[in-house]
Amino acid sequence: MTGKIVCFGELLVRLTAPGRELLFQSGRLDAHFGGAEANLAVGLACLGQPSAMVSRVPQNALGEAAIGYLRRHSVSADHVSFGAGRMGLYFLSAGAGLRPSSIVYDREGSSFAAASKADFDWDRLLDGAEFLHLSGITPALGERSAEAALAAAEAARARGVKISFDGNYRAQLWQRWDSDPREILGQLVGNADILFGNHRDISLLLGREFSGDGEGRRREAAEAALNAFPQLQMIASTARHVDDADRHRIGARIDRRESAFQTEEVVVAGIVDRIGAGDAFAAGVLHGVLGGGDDERSARYGLALACLKHSLRGDASLFTQADIDAFLSGELDVRR
Repeated sequence: MTGKIVCFGELLVRLTAPGRELLFQSGRLDAHFGGAEANLAVGLACLGQPSAMVSRVPQNALGEAAIGYLRRHSVSADHVSFGAGRMGLYFLSAGAGLRPSSIVYDREGSSFAAASKADFDWDRLLDGAEFLHLSGITPALGERSAEAALAAAEAARARGVKISFDGNYRAQLWQRWDSDPREILGQLVGNADILFGNHRDISLLLGREFSGDGEGRRREAAEAALNAFPQLQMIASTARHVDDADRHRIGARIDRRESAFQTEEVVVAGIVDRIGAGDAFAAGVLHGVLGGGDDERSARYGLALACLKHSLRGDASLFTQADIDAFLSGELDVRR
């Protein structure tokens, strides 16, 4: 295993209606910490990969508890600073039957969104890092956050630090300000070595649709992105088919310029919580890459963590290598 993964993004408090209730149906909410980049950092740390979080939180009980959450899961929080503003929140109502899950964001004026690119000293923050992980959520928060994300990517590229980027397009966030998501996300992907995204993300980036369905469409989109962004070396994605809130079918693939690998589709039933499954997938793929595995192993690691995450309440994957191995071997009996 090699150097640490530095994750840059906002730490959030997630407030969830209990069970399958609608928001405020009973007036109770369950709290978890989350955020796409923090989810990946926690997922990697649970797999033994050294990870660090760069963020900003308010200096109050919420911010301090978020830092404590990272440290409990062995993520370095030394570069999570305090700043003026509030804690970002989001509210979740989990889906049931044919009713999908729904999310309401409450993130304006947060300490992280108020930070500027000058608040992050990337010479210091990237010291010893092999990867910088970013997502499309950070630039969606506003102009200051978009500038900060671009500055982080440019600093990493200048220092020879590899960049993994998760598209994570959030229309609700981009629509809150006078933004140009295609332009901003294109700049970020242009600096990335690894992209986590599917044909819909690539359609947004390139301003074109892709024909067909299934593997053919995903390969066509991947080839177009790899041609458009010379720095990009690998695209990792999942395909999800939703039968109902409790039963999904998920497959994973990795595309390079000269090759592609796609897993079989796995049925995920009895879903407890699907939020964060994409971050778990990214953590599994990066775990495979950092361990020197081939694309098949990286894709299967990502698929394993994504599927396992559906069994766990909260945002982040808390699974270990032993859990991945048991999943891939088909071991479902009690482990004693």
